[in-house]
Amino acid sequence: MMASQNPETETPVTNPDIKKRQHWLSVLAKSPLKPIEKVWAEYRGFVHYELIRPPEIGLAMVQARTGGTGSPFNLGEITVTRAAANIQETTGFGFIRGRNKRQAELMAVFDALLQREATEGELITKLIKPLDRALKAAADERSAKVAATKVEFFTMVRGEAE
Repeated sequence: MMASQNPETETPVTNPDIKKRQHWLSVLAKSPLKPIEKVWAEYRGFVHYELIRPPEIGLAMVQARTGGTGSPFNLGEITVTRAAANIQETTGFGFIRGRNKRQAELMAVFDALLQREATEGELITKLIKPLDRALKAAADERSAKVAATKVEFFTMVRGEAE
């Protein structure tokens, strides 16, 4: 995972709290809703939150680079959903690709809970680590499938004409 860049100074963000939060937000954004809902079922009766920004769907422009390193260009728009929740003076944010309002809302709630010392450790163990392992396993499976179809080409040289 790359450290985020500060656009004004172009220096990596090194604060460990920021890196931790970036990690759990990334995991929550990339994970399917079902396991997130399963953990939420344990907290539903105990956690009371206020939506600062109810889930809303919008568009974001996706930029790409030719060959991964060339000049940036606008590739197209992607649907995104965002939400913000407040739990006892702690604000959490959810920003996901796609149109799943429920997932954006739960992401915001869990972001707020993960920022609180009282619930951070438990949620890292119950939610973030299992989701992270599942994401890594899915990525490994995709890589194995791709590797199985890899074709290596080589050129045979004919005898040199004299």
